[in-house]
Amino acid sequence: MIYCVEDERNIRELLVYTLETTGFSAKGIDGGKELWASLKKETPELILLDIMLPGEDGYAILEKLKKKPSTREIPVIMVTAKEAEFDKVRGLEAGADDYITKPFGMMEFVARVKAVLRRCGQKNSEDRMLQYKELCVLVGRHEVRYKDVKIDLTRKEFELLQYLMENKGIVMTRNQILCRIWGYDFDGETRTVDVHVRTLRQKLGEAGNYIETVRGVGYRIGG
Repeated sequence: MIYCVEDERNIRELLVYTLETTGFSAKGIDGGKELWASLKKETPELILLDIMLPGEDGYAILEKLKKKPSTREIPVIMVTAKEAEFDKVRGLEAGADDYITKPFGMMEFVARVKAVLRRCGQKNSEDRMLQYKELCVLVGRHEVRYKDVKIDLTRKEFELLQYLMENKGIVMTRNQILCRIWGYDFDGETRTVDVHVRTLRQKLGEAGNYIETVRGVGYRIGG
């Protein structure tokens, strides 16, 4: 669902019609009051937001959207006749994902909508969860939990655990781990991997037993 917040009826209906004829679900909304009421019922994939609205203007609405935990991740495209660079910068710095000035072509409009949804979809995919038995890695939050207890790891320890979890059941060689986590130009040796695996196991406690050493080869989770 895409919310089109626009007080001019003709433009609002045109945006909704264009979106629906290109495969999207869309709802026309005439201002801030109706938007807040609609958000209580359904969270949209995207909000198209005019700036010059009666009552709360688009900037005020955008600021509120980005402050509320329940709405801050919703992508927003500002759609407005205000084309000054100052207005564009103000909108983008306030958290808008794109800024389209009127008048605009419908093909460009749909392309920009798809581009924002694509970018945000890629970003949200980083919020995925990796799990093995009772050990969970929340990638986007950079968080690890075992039996729902949070475990604090350094960045390299987290990346190492994530890499092993992404390749459950596969033995990752020390060189593969070294190249992936430290980069091909890392001036170190495979002993670095062993040291980090040891400290990672210690921090994971019971869950450290999930990391299996395959003698002479490397490490894996989920043999």
